[in-house]
Amino acid sequence: MNFVRHVLLAVQFFTRIPITGRLADWVGYSPAMLRASAAHFPAIGWLAGGLAAGVFWALSQALGPSPWSAAVAAVACTVATVMMTGGFHEDGLADVADGLGGSYDRERALDIMKDSRVGAFGAMALQLGLLSKVAVLSWLGQASLALVVSALLLGHVLSRLWPLWLVRTLPHVGDTARSKSKPLADQISGPALGAAVLWCLPPLLLLGWQLGPSLVGAGVLAGALALVYMGRLFRRRLQGFTGDCLGATQQVCEIATYLGLAIAWAQQSAA
Repeated sequence: MNFVRHVLLAVQFFTRIPITGRLADWVGYSPAMLRASAAHFPAIGWLAGGLAAGVFWALSQALGPSPWSAAVAAVACTVATVMMTGGFHEDGLADVADGLGGSYDRERALDIMKDSRVGAFGAMALQLGLLSKVAVLSWLGQASLALVVSALLLGHVLSRLWPLWLVRTLPHVGDTARSKSKPLADQISGPALGAAVLWCLPPLLLLGWQLGPSLVGAGVLAGALALVYMGRLFRRRLQGFTGDCLGATQQVCEIATYLGLAIAWAQQSAA
């Protein structure tokens, strides 16, 4: 029952899926429970990836073999996941871009990241992030419907694993009193991180069997490289991470995973 409660708390924290009334009372809440729910963040990727893949597939079937079908489906599945999560991670990307782009001073950058208003750097990051995501998904969808459906599942699941490594390796430097992510910031335990990895194994094994291990490996490698870049950036500029940093890392790693799969598919097709 604790396992179910922790999964549902992760759903409650990271999505707009309603968990209310008696169910919410049964799930309960405490900082310790939220900390334990970190092990199940990749499970949210199953929900988001499944929703995105379903929307992409349905629209592709409905629109037929048109050159624009993949582009329309890519936009629609992106809208669907943003609605499901409430733009939680996209908001983090915008805040991080505003903070790091707005000042080289660490304290000033952290102050900017707390501001709910979106500045020029945040607006540019949001636009470029969404455009990159839609563009790569469109390319994948034109290449193969099975490929883009697989990419959506893999990208959403893995991109929710990678930020946990920041929690494991960096200190939390946000506003402790007001930060929603503070209960997650206490270094994640090895068993919890292992449980998060287990959530990722089924799509990795399934897609490795369907697409081939080298193709899936390219997506994993691209996401891992994006994580290394983000981790080094936050260590150098902030000496740690905030909740916004976790959201930004999820977005960057998701896009990197799609891009890695696209490049590998193109190279494989050309060979």
